[in-house]
Amino acid sequence: MDKLGIGTLLLRLVLGISFFIHGLVKFQGGIENTVGWFESIGILGFFAYAVATLELVGGIALILGIGTRVVSAFFVVLMVGAIIKVKFAIGFLGTSEMAGYELDLAFLVIALFLVLNGSKFLSIDEAYFK
Repeated sequence: MDKLGIGTLLLRLVLGISFFIHGLVKFQGGIENTVGWFESIGILGFFAYAVATLELVGGIALILGIGTRVVSAFFVVLMVGAIIKVKFAIGFLGTSEMAGYELDLAFLVIALFLVLNGSKFLSIDEAYFK
């Protein structure tokens, strides 16, 4: 076990768990609320389902190490969209009503790292394609 492999595994797991929980909360809290919020900021409500599903399924895929680079690329696009469309205007730290883009930026950078480097240690992809 090399240190980089373990570090990359930790990044993959933290990103996967974080996105999984974000997606789960969107469905548990009533996806209609997320649809309404998307529409209130000028995004078609359909995309709430797409985003929540990507977060939920993509999170599980990262945790298991399935399609890490592809899933992470989708998360990069998602985070760029979230930062530009929602968070950038309120700043890095945000306001008392809404968080800024600091967490989104951290998720973006972790996802970009995984796109560039992959994560083979304890992954289904590595076990299956080895």
